[in-house]
Amino acid sequence: MHRNMRVIIAGGGPVGLIVALVLARNEVPVTVLEAEPGLTHDLRAGTFHPPTLELLAPLGITAPMLESGIRVPRWQWRDRTAGLIVEWDLGLIAGDTPYPYRLHLEQHRLTPIVLSMLRALPHAEVRFGTRFDGFREHADGIRVEATGTHGPEAIDGTWLVGADGGRSSVRKAAGIEFEGFTWPERFSVISTTCDLARYGYADNAYVADPDQWVAVFRMPDAGPPGLWRMTSPVAEAASESDVLSEGYAQDLLARFLGGGGPFAVTHKSIYSVHQRVARAFRRGRVLLAGDAAHVNNPLGGFGLNSGIHDAVNLGEKLARVMRGEAGADLLDLYERQRRTANLEYVQEISIRNKQNLEVRDPAEKARRAAQLRAVAADARAARDYLLNSSMINSIRRANAIA
Repeated sequence: MHRNMRVIIAGGGPVGLIVALVLARNEVPVTVLEAEPGLTHDLRAGTFHPPTLELLAPLGITAPMLESGIRVPRWQWRDRTAGLIVEWDLGLIAGDTPYPYRLHLEQHRLTPIVLSMLRALPHAEVRFGTRFDGFREHADGIRVEATGTHGPEAIDGTWLVGADGGRSSVRKAAGIEFEGFTWPERFSVISTTCDLARYGYADNAYVADPDQWVAVFRMPDAGPPGLWRMTSPVAEAASESDVLSEGYAQDLLARFLGGGGPFAVTHKSIYSVHQRVARAFRRGRVLLAGDAAHVNNPLGGFGLNSGIHDAVNLGEKLARVMRGEAGADLLDLYERQRRTANLEYVQEISIRNKQNLEVRDPAEKARRAAQLRAVAADARAARDYLLNSSMINSIRRANAIA
């Protein structure tokens, strides 16, 4: 490999770092550019599905994740007034994966693991405080313009990977459209140290309600019972200051826990939600992965997982191209596999999950509840359902594309 050959990655989040780790472990020189001065403390993503753990295991990432994460073998679908509808048992897919559970671990606990591994590899460089500004592509490679701690600079490489989030500067610089829509309502996230298990909640639960559903996740914390995170939609007319007030958080918790309080609230935030997929995941020497390529609502925990699936797929293919073992057309296969999986699984299922949580018609709610109970009561049907919800079928579908 020529000494000037290098992959440049914009974005030092989990997706960018994992692409870099796959490449560096294959002795491909890689430079990661991250505008922030250090790793970010993002509190939104935190559910890892079985195939994600499988993909990360050969990289040495899964083992330390299991040491600090919470294994969730069962998760619930509930109704705010009717209570528990069904509890799913991921033990039904134990024959399909060595990790028959969801793992709850916030991404700010994942990124330090990956960064420490990267820093031990001679082919990897991570530059914090360095903003991607643009690029110029030429026949033999790509020149990236950036602004670092010492001012503007030019970095030469062979390929550029945009892993710089939903507002991706790389995607915009490449002129790639981000097709889809933005939901009219925003989502709020509220975290409490109140033990929701005492109220019958599993470590992961989705609670249907036509006015304000909620998704519940228990995350690791300094000690038991952990940190319980609740995600719910915000009325369009509600102001940000009202949503971030203590009264709003207390009212939401009391509504879903049958009263009581006050509850210990440790965190409140609000954000907009999108369903978008880039028209192309590759354009010339530019490749997109993670939120730069696709975004979706968080119901199902598909966003970060699908981004990691992108990262491993892209890293492995790009390493082969860089080593001269395959032509650049292998990167078109990356686009076909990962874009198809996102459109057919991530977008469709996450949208359907949201719609199912906010059904208003009582007869339709009863019909869907009965349908879920019937699926859960049939081991074969339940396994099929879990193969979709756990993203195993998404990976299988992508891998079947040639």
